[in-house]
Amino acid sequence: MLTLDKLFCGCSVLERLVARQLLDHVRVHKLLPSLQSAYRAQHSTETAVLKVLSDILTAADRGDLSMLTLLDLSAAFDTVDCPILLRRLMTFHGINGVVHMWISSYLANRAQYVRCPGSRSTPLPVLCGVPQGSVFGPMLFLLYTADLVQLVESFELYPHLYADDTQIYGFCRPGDTDSLRKRVADCVAAVADWMRSNRLQLNASKTEVLWCASARRQSQLPSDPLAVGSDLVSSVSCVRDLGIFIDADLTMRTQVTQTCSKCFAALRQLRSIRRSASNDVMQSLIVALVFSRLDYGSATFAGLPKQLMDRLQSVQNAAARLIFKAYRWDHIQPLLRRLHWLRMPERISFRLAVLVYRCLHGSAPGYLASDLQRVSHLNARRRLRSSTTSALVVPRTVRSTIGDRTFLATAASVWNSLPESVRSSPSLQVFRSRLKTELFAWSYSHD
Repeated sequence: MLTLDKLFCGCSVLERLVARQLLDHVRVHKLLPSLQSAYRAQHSTETAVLKVLSDILTAADRGDLSMLTLLDLSAAFDTVDCPILLRRLMTFHGINGVVHMWISSYLANRAQYVRCPGSRSTPLPVLCGVPQGSVFGPMLFLLYTADLVQLVESFELYPHLYADDTQIYGFCRPGDTDSLRKRVADCVAAVADWMRSNRLQLNASKTEVLWCASARRQSQLPSDPLAVGSDLVSSVSCVRDLGIFIDADLTMRTQVTQTCSKCFAALRQLRSIRRSASNDVMQSLIVALVFSRLDYGSATFAGLPKQLMDRLQSVQNAAARLIFKAYRWDHIQPLLRRLHWLRMPERISFRLAVLVYRCLHGSAPGYLASDLQRVSHLNARRRLRSSTTSALVVPRTVRSTIGDRTFLATAASVWNSLPESVRSSPSLQVFRSRLKTELFAWSYSHD
């Protein structure tokens, strides 16, 4: 007998099969914009923010101001117009015939109701939206909103999308802020019009605007609000972009503070059960509950000053002392070595090096991989000894505190510092193992 659980399981398997084939079709024909990072393999919120932040740091290094606008949609997945979606799949994405009929059937004849203990409301038909929590629904939403990237680029601005979160940013000289603000306002108005014509709704109350510049140019940042429809949105000193805080002065101080606060809060909770947990159990809990927070967005910490790096290192130190029940005055290096933990600078280098390896082997987002260039590909160096290595070109920067923190600069520097035996690893698994050994030696070479 086919039970309800088996039926749902079968539907999920079928969805996954169709979603996989649709993703292959989209990838082969390049139907999704490269600057859409949601629901795609090897793309994540971290890579999306790393791209945006790196572009802003590059602009700040050359003395420009940046304007970052974060847009949000109201109930985006629930308001997708199914007839428009089906028409767009056929017209722009080449999906027709039996496949188009299957997707039409997938979206049709859906109902919703509210259930309370012992009773439920009368089912009502669902006339719009894609199923949330499904495997196939998010992919349909990405295809539905793919035109947004081209629309933003038509205003000579830079977009980056993650599901229903849209990031729009641009750069200007300090004296051209009025022109940039007008372009962004016109772009946001065009995006709002596009959304209305496609039955989507821009949420002005969650729209945020951040002007960014180096510390010495903070006095040149404008304070005039941005017009979003009938609302005026004032600029703020810090925004939370896909879970990562970006400050107006690009110091990442808020992100470090928030990360340390959450990590120490988790450590305080774990301290209450320390007597009843073994060292191995405690270490597993710390990796799951503390290091997951410490590592999230850590690639954006590359190049930060020692003061902020020490604050992040203090989380590791407290975690090691908790595992071994050590006192605050006990020397921390032997404890970290016993746990085989990389210290924070090397931990960040590990994350960057793995990302570079994936970029060079085609398993990372194209918007990061396209910035990396091998030394051997430069015509001026083809006759030099360096042309036979896998070294990367390190870009020239103006200010080490700004320009050297871009993804291209930090990633290339970390990669070039590794021995060729590590860089030439045949697989990612081998590379990670050799890299950990190399960085571990760096971490404790001065003990």
